[in-house]
Amino acid sequence: MAKKNYLGLQLLAIVLIVFIASVLRDFIIPLLFAIILSVLIYPIVQFFEARLRINRIVSITMAILIFSIIIFAVFVLIGIQFEDIMSQSDKYAVQIQQKVTPLLKQLESTIGIKSTDIVGGDNMKAKEIVKKNSSKILQFLSSSGAILSDFMLSPLYMFLFLLYRNFLVSFIYKATAKVMSRSKMRTMLAELYKVQQNYLLGLVSVMFIVGVMNSIGLLLLGIDNPFFFGFLCALLLLVPYIGIIIGSMLPALVALATKDSYWYAVGVIGIFAFIQFLEGNFITPKITGTKVSLNAFVSILSIVLFSMLWGIPGMILALPITASLKVIFDHTKSMKSIGFLLGEANDKYFKTKPKTE
Repeated sequence: MAKKNYLGLQLLAIVLIVFIASVLRDFIIPLLFAIILSVLIYPIVQFFEARLRINRIVSITMAILIFSIIIFAVFVLIGIQFEDIMSQSDKYAVQIQQKVTPLLKQLESTIGIKSTDIVGGDNMKAKEIVKKNSSKILQFLSSSGAILSDFMLSPLYMFLFLLYRNFLVSFIYKATAKVMSRSKMRTMLAELYKVQQNYLLGLVSVMFIVGVMNSIGLLLLGIDNPFFFGFLCALLLLVPYIGIIIGSMLPALVALATKDSYWYAVGVIGIFAFIQFLEGNFITPKITGTKVSLNAFVSILSIVLFSMLWGIPGMILALPITASLKVIFDHTKSMKSIGFLLGEANDKYFKTKPKTE
């Protein structure tokens, strides 16, 4: 009876945690981003403090400022290049219309559906379709950038986390003194820090690999600005699975406008779809999942579940949160089995045992 009550309390606790996480998402998500980004810039802060002997407040301020400038510069460069492409949208629209019109006429003669039924008549010409799709792409890119800009409190949280880091660690020691020794807690905190750093390194590695693959594919097809489009889609890997699909729309439209055949646009979509398949099923689970000691199955499930809870920010935070939970479970006696389930499976679990006669 006691075991049933204990299980019931655990399930109730999980439900309450999920409910609170959903209700307080606007508070929790920026806080979690601030923790992860604090881990990212902590080596810079440590360098300023230990090597250059700079005051802690000044060191933290300089590190956050450097990080903010880099992020701002990336988005400015993307914006400038994107605006340059959009400035040619009228020319692209005319070229796309010249290619689309014969296809619509052929479709009309083949299956008997009028082209006006497909594109909506004179008020929905190819030029307007291209412009509307371009605006949608720009809107998505802006909303992706807004994931950072919406969290205006994150830099403040980062500053406070780094400023009070020793104080917060002492609080954790005191709060867990009855359930875990100081040395074990120190080990767990060190592992939590390491797993976040490894995740960030893994994410950068995946972005670089996918960016190179995208760029090579576009180069082979002879698409304009291959490296811009290739690494733009890689940057959108911050939004797993969805980002690279949205990112493929723009080079596909450019290919349709600038090439003499619509098969180039089909080729762009095909290459990006193949790369997205590799990234989602092999590259990200293998590289990022390995960096955070999660198996591929758990990596994919966590992305799906957190996207249902928090949307796009949840997809970004899924792996670092799940990896942190694994570290906590591994150091909690009653939760070690769950930590084992989240971790990587040894080769012995994939071997086929011979049947015994």
